[in-house]
Amino acid sequence: MEEREGEVRWDGLCSRDAAARAAALDHIGQAVLRRSETIAPVAAVPLARAADVLLVPAARDGLSEVLARLLMLSKRCPFPDVREKSEAILSGVQELGIRIPRPLGHGPSRFIPEKETIQVGKEDAMMHTLFADSFATLGRLDNVTLVMVFHPQYLESFLKTQHYLLQMDGPLPLHYRHYIGIMAAARHQCSYLVNLHVNDFLHVGGDPKWLNGLENAPQKLQNLGELNKMLAHRPWLITKEHIEQLLKTEENSWSLAELIHAVVLLTHYHSLASFTFGCGISPEIDCEGGHTFRSPSVSNYCICDITNGYHGVDDIHASPTGSIPSTESVCEVEALMEKMKQLQECRDEEEASQEEMATRFEREKRESMFVCSSEDEESAPARDVSRHFEDTSYGYKDFSRHGMHVPTFRVQDYSWEDHGYSLVNRLYPDVGQLLDEKFHIAYNLTYNTMAMHKDVDTSMLRRAIWNYIHCMFGIRYDDYDYGEINQLLDRSFKVYIKTVVCTPEKTTKRMYDSFWRQFEHSEKGHTTFSPLPLLTTPSAPQVHVNLLLVEARMQAELLYALRAITRYMT
Repeated sequence: MEEREGEVRWDGLCSRDAAARAAALDHIGQAVLRRSETIAPVAAVPLARAADVLLVPAARDGLSEVLARLLMLSKRCPFPDVREKSEAILSGVQELGIRIPRPLGHGPSRFIPEKETIQVGKEDAMMHTLFADSFATLGRLDNVTLVMVFHPQYLESFLKTQHYLLQMDGPLPLHYRHYIGIMAAARHQCSYLVNLHVNDFLHVGGDPKWLNGLENAPQKLQNLGELNKMLAHRPWLITKEHIEQLLKTEENSWSLAELIHAVVLLTHYHSLASFTFGCGISPEIDCEGGHTFRSPSVSNYCICDITNGYHGVDDIHASPTGSIPSTESVCEVEALMEKMKQLQECRDEEEASQEEMATRFEREKRESMFVCSSEDEESAPARDVSRHFEDTSYGYKDFSRHGMHVPTFRVQDYSWEDHGYSLVNRLYPDVGQLLDEKFHIAYNLTYNTMAMHKDVDTSMLRRAIWNYIHCMFGIRYDDYDYGEINQLLDRSFKVYIKTVVCTPEKTTKRMYDSFWRQFEHSEKGHTTFSPLPLLTTPSAPQVHVNLLLVEARMQAELLYALRAITRYMT
């Protein structure tokens, strides 16, 4: 296809070859300059009058989108030559009398102070490799990556899996993959993920008409809507009949391989929406809500920032307790460690009967129904994305509301390790292995520290979190004593877990701050017990918890869907 004059091409910036990036940057600079000169040819304007002409809008000819992309590159590209040249192009545009954008917000997360996150350009060699891989694959270094990098081993596995699902050979065409990602993220009103995949969908040749609503997409994708909503909100209702409807719809039918690919994508983006809301991920700089063309005020932010919930750095991330661990926080950590020690001793002394274990599971499942988030708290405002899915009233409901009973899902009868893994790997080669690796990294991730304490075995706590999430979905492990959950997880922590997993769009910073307060100001001197200083920052434990929530939720959804597919096949 012949390139249109003035068209801005970004692909060359993803190259690892500096010469290729330099050529791409020159082309971008020339294209931007040509567009800018047609809007505001002010080369002859005296310098004294420059302030009078810096109000020219850049909306014409798509220039505002191009400038927002350059702003993102100047702040978020792992290649220093791209950052510097992007900044220089923006300065050149500004000199022509055109207003350039500036970032809104402070850092990749609304919940985590920017000073605790890694700054692009200041990463070590290992992190730079991760960042460069992500940028080369996606054409961006997104805020999810910048928060997940608290745990680089997990991030590497996550990026590898996501790259395979979206870009490598597979049963589904590329534009279907991104559209399914949009459908999944929209179930939780996650405009952050919807925005990213709308751009990716169009980039790979997707039909813009599909974005006007699910009813404008092919019938085959519309048929996936029912499975999407059940997986997102009530996966225990999925039966082999639902699978049969998708596989036997004549001309609009799915193959088994296509359906497995779609199910993995749906569960991936449902759980990623949980991470996005659970960690308060900010809009990308070049997306809606991530930048503004308004001039800054003297205090470095304007009234539009305040109305969008953005204040000064010190204001937005100020902690009411200061930077020194309180006596109460230290006691909380030590009390939790003592509980873990006592529970281990009880395990060693006596083992509960199978009947008692079953009773404790049913009690915990029943109690989990009464754990709910506060409805009067405001979560982050989001653009309406309801057009991307049907039945907007359909949401999460507990098992036994209105007398409805759902049988317990026993892992001993159908597990990921013994059943789901092999089914996925057979119908979508290598993906089972990638998912299995990601599950194990999240579940086993530990630095053997708890706040200021070192050499701590946290396996009991990690298992309690994982099994509590599965318990909320009715999934039971026969060999686990569910009485431990109430001993280790307090109510505020349970509220946060249930909100992030079941209704992530309702997550608030107050919830995030209220659980595990003892870890908010953990000491930063444990570098000898962590591979990176970053991992000892106060926010690393909260991010780790969110990784557990993401993977436990994804596995729970997969178990229900894969069991239904297995029953259909047999």
